[in-house]
Amino acid sequence: MKEKKNRIYILDVTNRDGVQTANVVLSKFQRTMVNHYLGEMGIYQSEFGFPTLKHEQNYVEANLDLAKKGVMNNMILEGWVRAVPEDVKKALELTNIEHINLSIPTSQIMVKSKFGAQTEGNDIIKMMTEAVSLAKEYGIKTIGVNAEDASRTKVKGNNSNFDEDFLLHFAREAKKHGADRIRYCDTLGYERTPSIYESVKRLAGEVQLPIELHCHNDTGYAVANSVEGAMGAIDAGVDAYINTTVNGIGERAGNADLVAVILAIKHACGLEEQDILDPNIDLTKAWKLCNYTANAFGIPIPMNKIGIGSNMYSHESGIHADGMLKDRRNYELYSPEDLGINESNQIKPVKSNISTGEFGGIKGLKHLYESMGVQIDNEREVLKLVQYANAHNQQPLTEEELKFIAKYPAQVADILSLSPKDHSLVS
Repeated sequence: MKEKKNRIYILDVTNRDGVQTANVVLSKFQRTMVNHYLGEMGIYQSEFGFPTLKHEQNYVEANLDLAKKGVMNNMILEGWVRAVPEDVKKALELTNIEHINLSIPTSQIMVKSKFGAQTEGNDIIKMMTEAVSLAKEYGIKTIGVNAEDASRTKVKGNNSNFDEDFLLHFAREAKKHGADRIRYCDTLGYERTPSIYESVKRLAGEVQLPIELHCHNDTGYAVANSVEGAMGAIDAGVDAYINTTVNGIGERAGNADLVAVILAIKHACGLEEQDILDPNIDLTKAWKLCNYTANAFGIPIPMNKIGIGSNMYSHESGIHADGMLKDRRNYELYSPEDLGINESNQIKPVKSNISTGEFGGIKGLKHLYESMGVQIDNEREVLKLVQYANAHNQQPLTEEELKFIAKYPAQVADILSLSPKDHSLVS
C-alpha cells in the first residue's frame, strides 16, 4: 500500500484576520465574493468569520448555505472562536458552523496581562480542553486549537511554567480532548526561519498532529517563516496548513501573502521538485482574486507586488531586456500566465452607457443584465438587492457581483441583512 504523502494546504484568513485590520473595511457581500474566489482557486479552507457575533449570523449562515450548493467549490468554511466553553456554546446556538478554530494565548506576557497575574498554565489548559470537549460533544467536525503567541511561549521569563515544554503539554492535552490540528501562531512576527523550523518540527514530531502556521509580518519574515515552519511539520511526518491572506492584508504589518506563499512552495530552491503543495490549487485564479480584493479593500496593489504587481514582468535595462528576448526564463521564475494575468480576468466595475446601483431603476437594470447575457425573472427583487448591495459596498458593483446577486438572491438578501433572521429585503 502506497504511503500517504504529507502536504502543505492553504487555510486563508482574509475574512477573519484581514477584515479585523485597523482602518480598512470589507462588506459582508464582498467577503462572500472573496470566499467564492478562494473556492474557485481551490483553497482548502477559509476562516470566514466570527460565529459568536450576532451581526455575523446571517452572513455566516448564508455562506454555509452557499457552500452546500457548491458555490465555494469544496472549500471548508471555518469560524474563529475564543477557547472558552461559553463562546463555543454561543457559536453553536447562533449558527450551524461545523468547523472551528479555538484560540487562547500561551505566552507568559499574554496570559498574565490578559487573564490576570494569578493565572497559570494549568488554568489556560483547563479553559482550552473544556472548550475542545464541548465542541466535540456538539459534533463539530474539525477542531483547530490556536496557541496565540506560541513563538514567544518558548521564551522563558520569570516564570518557567511558560516555555516550550508547556507548549508541548498544551498541544498534547488538545489532542487528548479531540483537537484535529494545532495552530502555531507567530503573533508578533518574532520568529526567524531556523527557529520556527526547529520549534514546529519538535512540536509536530512529539504530538503527531497536523500543524497550522500563522505568521505575521512585523519583521518581514511572514512568508519565509510560514514556509519553513510548514517544512518543519512535513519533515516531522505530518501535514501543514499555512494561514494566508489575500495581498498580505492583516493587522499591523500584515500576514503571510497568499500568492507569495504558493509561489515560494512551487518555485523556491529545494522545494520546486518536492510536489508538496495541495494539488487542488489553481494559481491561474490568483490574478482575479487579488484584484477583486484590492479593489474591495480600496488598497492598490504595489507595482512590485510578488507575482501580480505591474512591474513583475517588466524589463528595461539593456542586459535584462536582451536576456528576456532570448529566453524569458533568464529573468522570470514564472510567467504572468501562471497567475492568470490576462485582460479577460481583470475585475472591473461594469461599464456601459446605462448603469445601475443604489438609485437605479427597472429599465436600467434589465438593460444591464441583458448586456451581460443574463435573464432575470424577479426584476424587482433583484433591483432591491442591487440597490442595497451598492449601498452596502459603497462602490460600483462588478459584473460578477451583479451575476451573483441574480443567481443567489435569497442568500444575498440574508448577507445584506444585519439583523438576525430579518428577511425584509426579500419581497
